[in-house]
Amino acid sequence: MYRFADPEYLYLLLIIPLLAYRYWSKRGLGGGRIRFSDIGIIKRVGQTRKQMLRHGLFLLRLLFIALVIMAFARPQSGSKMRETSTEGVDIVLAIDVSSSMLAEDFKPRNRLEAAKKVAKKFIGGRQNDRLGLVVFAGQSFTQCPLTLDYGVLMTLLESIRVADKNWDGTAIGMGIVNAVNRLRDSKAKSKVIILLTDGVNNRGQVDPVTAAQIAEAYNIKIYTIGAGSRGTAMYPIDDPTWGRRYVTMPVEIDEEVLKRIASITGAKYFRATNTKKLSAIYKEIGEMEKTKIEVKEFTRYDEYFVWFLGAGLLVFMFELLLTNTVFRKIP
Repeated sequence: MYRFADPEYLYLLLIIPLLAYRYWSKRGLGGGRIRFSDIGIIKRVGQTRKQMLRHGLFLLRLLFIALVIMAFARPQSGSKMRETSTEGVDIVLAIDVSSSMLAEDFKPRNRLEAAKKVAKKFIGGRQNDRLGLVVFAGQSFTQCPLTLDYGVLMTLLESIRVADKNWDGTAIGMGIVNAVNRLRDSKAKSKVIILLTDGVNNRGQVDPVTAAQIAEAYNIKIYTIGAGSRGTAMYPIDDPTWGRRYVTMPVEIDEEVLKRIASITGAKYFRATNTKKLSAIYKEIGEMEKTKIEVKEFTRYDEYFVWFLGAGLLVFMFELLLTNTVFRKIP
């Protein structure tokens, strides 16, 4: 970006065509005169190259004036600078991986696969936020601590599977406590847990309401999602003799507890009955928990008047040198 800091001086450039007109209209006048009886021979001789180049002195003078005027106008070159400050959001995704998440009332396959697919889309839409992943069934584990490396987080998310029979169950309170433990020392503007479950708390040493009160003490919001169709859902059972078969099981989600958890922490409860609804819920939460980004733009200018002034002085000295040497007039 180029500009002149004092562009009003550029109006002085209008004197250059006036000086040129005055010079060309008066050339040949005002010099010394010698009388000849016949000037035919002189006319046939014409002007020498040296005489023609003498006009270059005047052009150098005009160039000097133009450069000095432009120097007074202060030419500048600017470059845009940007300062970006962010107030990020720290988010932990707490996902139920109990065996009931295999129920196939969500497409394309089951609740867990749908939750993974939607969570990956949610992660891909975040910027400048630290995200973590906690899984829980009968116990709770940290799958990924808070990180800005979304690629690693997505890989670890894709690797989660339903719990085996040794730690099956639904310990919602323990899932919350584990997620709180990841967020309690965070300095982020907003600290959020997005908890997804399809069942009723039946395991763990900490009940969900107590865990929510702990989260509230650390100023952590918990958005709760109940995942499952209403009524019944088809659940796969792998029989070693007859192979895979499906049984119909009732959908039991403790919505009252999930609503209370969200209310205690100043958040919101959602019910997802299919993949489309689940995706809309994550999108809504993402809109509510946006990262604040402030961008300040300013332009830094470098002064170039000294280059124009220096060039003008060089032109003036060159003209002075030619005037007193090559084109010197003999009185």
